Amino acid sequence: MNLSVRELEIHEIGRMVDYFITAKDSFLKGMGADKSKLPTRDDWIQKLEQDFNKPSTEKEFYYILWLFDNQPIGHSNINQIKFGNTATMHLHRWDSATRKKGLGIQFLRMTVPYYFKKFNLKKLICEPYSKNVAPNKVLKKLGFEWVRTYDTTPGQINFHQTVNRYELKEGPF
Repeated sequence: MNLSVRELEIHEIGRMVDYFITAKDSFLKGMGADKSKLPTRDDWIQKLEQDFNKPSTEKEFYYILWLFDNQPIGHSNINQIKFGNTATMHLHRWDSATRKKGLGIQFLRMTVPYYFKKFNLKKLICEPYSKNVAPNKVLKKLGFEWVRTYDTTPGQINFHQTVNRYELKEGPF
């Protein structure tokens, strides 16, 4: 079993978008997303492609691809990037056969340093849906500090929900 991570390449954006577009409503609901709020595939890809080549100081989004034996099986990304300060992280495993195997923590150990280094972050934030057990469990194991639980609509593709806010401050990871 060979796990690795790398920056998402521009030609892979469509595959990442398809993970959401082709997902069943029940799966999206489990992560706090609402299928009716997803942008069209073309609009989503166009937006990410426009952002892709911007300098780090201007990026809205940044993606890390997760590979299992050199095959993409998921990604992590950040948005709400405030260069030199904070960003909000998201975690997604595309391949259901690789879920619940303890790989998420390994992928995140390789991923998180990219975010801190490339964006000179002081703090990384993650706010998973409170009912989505996997990310809540992994974040605690990685040393993210639970800050609070509150109700919000976390993003444009989400429904109103209860989230848990976790933060990781800069430093050795």
